[in-house]
Amino acid sequence: MPGLGHRAVTEVILPPVTSARPQRIVPSVEHASRTALGAALHRAAHQLLDQPPVFLDPLALRIVGAQAERALRSGEDPHAGSAGLRAFVAVRSRFAEDCLAEAFSRGVRQYVLLGAGLDTLAYRSTLPGLRVYEVDHPATQAWKRDRLAEAGIAVPPSVAYAPVDFDRETAAAPLARAGFDAAAPAVLAWLGVTPYLTRDVVLRTLAFAAGQAPGSELVLDYLESPGPGDGAERQAREALARRVAAAGEPFRSAFDPAELAGTLRELGFSAVEDLGAGALDARYLRGRGDGLRLRGRGHLLRARR
Repeated sequence: MPGLGHRAVTEVILPPVTSARPQRIVPSVEHASRTALGAALHRAAHQLLDQPPVFLDPLALRIVGAQAERALRSGEDPHAGSAGLRAFVAVRSRFAEDCLAEAFSRGVRQYVLLGAGLDTLAYRSTLPGLRVYEVDHPATQAWKRDRLAEAGIAVPPSVAYAPVDFDRETAAAPLARAGFDAAAPAVLAWLGVTPYLTRDVVLRTLAFAAGQAPGSELVLDYLESPGPGDGAERQAREALARRVAAAGEPFRSAFDPAELAGTLRELGFSAVEDLGAGALDARYLRGRGDGLRLRGRGHLLRARR
């Protein structure tokens, strides 16, 4: 998941689902986020494996690099057996961009990606006058810009980069240096980051988001705290936790939905919409013939000022 990027990465291996030799993708910048690449690979695979795509991203395959794109197009799935997680990654991007489109129609012209990873919205947006601020760890940000250059994806003047380490500071000062207008409303999207931060760091960033101009809103995902009788679901989550920990980016926080909604209201958000797997399936995946469904305890949340 994008956004941290402060742990070393040497390579990401794509296990083949055919007899072909495994492919390796080597990030060009040390310390870039391995889970940022994992999320990008899910978005890229979604363009090919799930038809029609819930989230259409014409740059998703290019941004992961030519080697990974060739592997995906040849039929290799880097996360075979993880359709539920792939669905969540696709749906959360769709949800965030749906929220952005709605806010844009109300006059919001600033979009802040907290932990931007390899997100491509800034490079394919057709929303006139939209200013996109990509906030991320400096190493992950530098790696992304290498990826963009290698893929021949132009960086428009509407994009600004704000390097930050969420463990050490909020995004306030980096955004100010990047030209963010704190007096104007913005949509802040924080996807694939909160599980990898401590509870205190998450709450500090939520307080920062709550301090933005009236008319702003926050979109984020988070892990729901497991209940005592989750059974197979708990086992699946523990297996995922072991995988991300092995990648050097362990899960560090989870939240109770009612408690988190209460916290956001106390911080000053006037409306909170929280969607779990069932509600997201109903909104985005109803009637699909391929059986694509969300699994697990991931939530998407929208909070408005």
